[in-house]
Amino acid sequence: MKKTFHASGVIPACLMPFDSNLEIDESAYRRHLRDLASVEGVTAITVNGHAAEVHALTFDEQQRSLEIAVDEVGEGMPLVAGIATANCREAAQLARMATESGASALLVFPSEVLSLGGQLRPEMALAHVANIADATNLPLILFQYPFAGGLGYPLETLLMLCEKVPSICAIKDWCNDPPLHERHIRELHALDRRVNVLSTHSAWLLGSLAMGCDGLLSGAGSVIANLQVALWNAVQRGDLRSAQAINDRIYPTVRAFYCEPLVDMHNRMKEALVILGRLDEAHVRAPLLKLPSNERTRISKLLAEAGLSPQTVYQPLA
Repeated sequence: MKKTFHASGVIPACLMPFDSNLEIDESAYRRHLRDLASVEGVTAITVNGHAAEVHALTFDEQQRSLEIAVDEVGEGMPLVAGIATANCREAAQLARMATESGASALLVFPSEVLSLGGQLRPEMALAHVANIADATNLPLILFQYPFAGGLGYPLETLLMLCEKVPSICAIKDWCNDPPLHERHIRELHALDRRVNVLSTHSAWLLGSLAMGCDGLLSGAGSVIANLQVALWNAVQRGDLRSAQAINDRIYPTVRAFYCEPLVDMHNRMKEALVILGRLDEAHVRAPLLKLPSNERTRISKLLAEAGLSPQTVYQPLA
């Protein structure tokens, strides 16, 4: 039976392993999902998101990805399915497919069409989100992008969407602006129908969580879910000293994953899991390309600084 989704706690966004022919490596994917589901304190897993290279997955592959996840971990773990397309009709098709395939919630990406001045036409954002909401009875998480790229919703638009689309239960906040992030938390929590805020500010996660987020949804969780759970729990307890110590463990992974160019961040996470013995290979589909050997060496050193090894990855902190 599908578990009820709550927009809170630690929600890793899983990777998508490919074989040497760049086809989905089903056995590696299943192992990866089991690894994440085994981390005590993980509240859900996101599939078909940025971390899974959704830009490179066909509709059929996205359906198969979700079906595998449901089969492998869906009985005990809610699954959030990404809806990432500029095409409104395809977005509705993806939403219906995800609903029928067993997702517990949907992560709604903004339509890339809106990057060309769509912030001046909030009714266009509403049309995209409402179209998806009409296609499913699942709760929706809006993916809030940085404003500067043209895809971030202005605060007024974000509040309007949350008020007009009752199935919106949360946002995944990547505004990358600390004062605005705090405003999102305060104003979405103050709505008549509270909307939760899940941080994806993995480069400054402690500060973000301390502002009062309801949880986090992050691709870095594909590698450091155990550290994220420990940090989340320390913040919830109000234990700043422990939270700072855990954040010191996380910081080298920030340097490993989130350096320039950011387009390679999930590429780096795949390489990290190879180094940690959790994936056999780190293949990516074009336009992404395999990392050079010197960067893989750098990642290995930073993982060691974080205390991550094949023996400690995904394990509870002592």
